[in-house]
Amino acid sequence: MPEKPLQGNVTLVTGGGKRIGRTIALTLARAGTDVIVNYNHSRDAAQATASEIAALGVRAVALRADVSRPKQVAAMFRVIEKRFGRLDLLVNNAGVFFARAWDEIEEADWERVLGANLKGPFFCAQAAARMMMREGHGNIINISSLGGLQAWPSYMHYCASKAGLISLTRTLAKALAPAIRVNSVAPGSIVFPGEERDPAVRKILRAIPLRKGGTAEDIAQTVLFLATHGEFITGQVLVVDGGKSIP
Repeated sequence: MPEKPLQGNVTLVTGGGKRIGRTIALTLARAGTDVIVNYNHSRDAAQATASEIAALGVRAVALRADVSRPKQVAAMFRVIEKRFGRLDLLVNNAGVFFARAWDEIEEADWERVLGANLKGPFFCAQAAARMMMREGHGNIINISSLGGLQAWPSYMHYCASKAGLISLTRTLAKALAPAIRVNSVAPGSIVFPGEERDPAVRKILRAIPLRKGGTAEDIAQTVLFLATHGEFITGQVLVVDGGKSIP
């Protein structure tokens, strides 16, 4: 593989300022692509990430847009069109995750979760695909979740949104083929520094066959694989969970 396999490309990472999104954005930038770091509330983190990316010798910009708002998505893509003129890769990473008992879920909870986790990825993919079709190629990677494949009673609104995103991945893959590949990465238990000391986290990790949590780098490397390899892979879900989903 070339040292900079994504050189000359332009990538949008939604929710790219922090946590998994930040690691994905930096990993792709090291592979040579220019990166648009989308954020909603995390302006400082997004700008810091964009600065780190620019230091790698590629173009980077932080753009604010609430992906659950189609008008804001459209405005963001107009800026991308004006500044970069193309888009080769979209990583739909932005999302919302919080627990709620089944008998306490309210309409606002559904709107918040489905808006960020399902509606947002669709409208970002729709706008991205219109740009990609002009070039005759493109790649869309949706960050779903193990929760989209399993039943987590305290997170049923979240599970439903991620299951929907997995279905959206498959239907988009058919709709946009052969020019654009669409796949999903489904993280399992991702642990950030310091979290492994939490007794609740340790309990979760003991139930994983590999007896450890994943890292943001595990997810970023899987995204990088789909971005640089897998020309015969589309409509698939790559589960990165240490074996947790094994029946």
